[in-house]
Amino acid sequence: MIIRARIVVTMHGASIENGAVAVSGNRIVDVGRFDDIKARNAGDTVDLGEQALLPGLINAHCHLDYTCLRGKIAPQKSFTDWIRAINAEKSDLSPKDYLVSINDGFAEAKRFGTSAIANLTGFPELISQIQPPIRTCWFAELIDIRAPEHTNELVDVAIEALGRARPPGAPRGLAPHALFTASSNLFRRCEEVTQNNNGLLTTHLAESREEMQMFRDASGPLYEFTKSIGRRMDDCGNETPLGLFVGAPGGRALPQWIVAHLNELTESDFALLGRSNSKFHVVHCPRSHNYFGHSPFAFDRLRSLAFNVCLGTDSLASNESLSLFAEMRAFQKKFPRVSPEEIFRMVTVNPARALRYENVLGQIRPGFGADLIAVPCSGPADIFEQIIACDAPVSWLMVNGNT
Repeated sequence: MIIRARIVVTMHGASIENGAVAVSGNRIVDVGRFDDIKARNAGDTVDLGEQALLPGLINAHCHLDYTCLRGKIAPQKSFTDWIRAINAEKSDLSPKDYLVSINDGFAEAKRFGTSAIANLTGFPELISQIQPPIRTCWFAELIDIRAPEHTNELVDVAIEALGRARPPGAPRGLAPHALFTASSNLFRRCEEVTQNNNGLLTTHLAESREEMQMFRDASGPLYEFTKSIGRRMDDCGNETPLGLFVGAPGGRALPQWIVAHLNELTESDFALLGRSNSKFHVVHCPRSHNYFGHSPFAFDRLRSLAFNVCLGTDSLASNESLSLFAEMRAFQKKFPRVSPEEIFRMVTVNPARALRYENVLGQIRPGFGADLIAVPCSGPADIFEQIIACDAPVSWLMVNGNT
C-alpha cells in the first residue's frame, strides 16, 4: 500500500511535505513526495490527511507486570519505603493478575503510539502465554538476594522461558535487577550467557540517594533493609554504585548493557565515565523520576560524554500512563534548551540503537520495518513541537506492516 500524509518525519534527512511511504509486506520499500511515490509504486492509497507520519515510538524501559498498580502507591518518604509498599501490593497478586496486567499494558502502550517496547518481567514463565500486539524485547528480571546459592538455576530457568517468547527470533535479554538485589555472581553469569548468545542486558543503576548511601557509605535505609533480609554487605562502604558496576572484577561488557536511571553520580563517577572507552546505553524515565524526587538527571553531562540516552516510562507503580509523548513533555519541561527533534530521537533513533534495531526501526527509510504512526499536525509550527504536544491516543498505527 501507499500511505500519504501532510508531512513524513523520516528521522533520516529532512521531513517531506505532502509525503508518502510505500509498504510491501512488513517492510518500507519507498519514501518520498506523494506524486513520486504514486508514480513509482502500485497499490491502494491510504490518505491520512492533515497528519504527520512518524516512525513508531520505542519504549526503552518498562515493567508491564505492574500496570495494575496504577495509583495504588502514593509517593513515599523514602525509596526503601516504596520497595516495601510495592512488595506488599505484589503479595496479593496471582499469575492471572499479572497476565491481565501485562496484556492491559501492551494495549495502552500501543494506543499511545508505542510500536516496540523493552519489557522487564519478574515472571518469565508467563511469557509463553502472551502474544504481544507490538514488537517486544523481553527481559527476564532476576533477583537472588534471598537465595544466592540458586543463581545458576535462576538464570537457566529464565533462558528457557525466554526461548518460548513469541514471535520466535524476537530480541531478548537478561535483567539482573540492581546491585542491591542481584549478587555479583548473578551479574557475571548473565554476562557470560549473553556473550555466548549475543543477547541483551539491562539493569537499574544509581537510581536513588539511598543506593548511593548504601554502597559508598555503608549506611542508610536501603543498607539496613537489605542487610535485614540476609544480603551480604561486604561490597558496601568503598565504591559508588557506578564505580562498583563499571569496575567489576574481570571487566564489564559495557556496550551490551542498557542502564536505567543513573540519577546519582559523583564527580569521581563522571571522571570514570570520561576515561572509559566503552559506553553503555542510558534510559531516563522522566515522570517516574519526578514521582520519586530523585536528584536532577545529568543529561547535559552524559550527552557531552557521548552516551546514547533514551526515554522510557518505567512502571505504573510510579507513573500515570504508558505514553511516551507525556515522557517527552516531562523531559522538555526539565530541559527546555534541548531541541524537540533531539527529544524525539530519544524515543525513536536512540532506543532502536540500544535494542539493536538500528537497521530496522526508529526511522522511515527503505528496507526498514513498517512500524508507523500518525499524529495531527497543522499550520507553520515546528513539527517536532507538535509531535511532543500530542496528548491523545494516536489516530493511526502500523506495526510490522499490520494496521
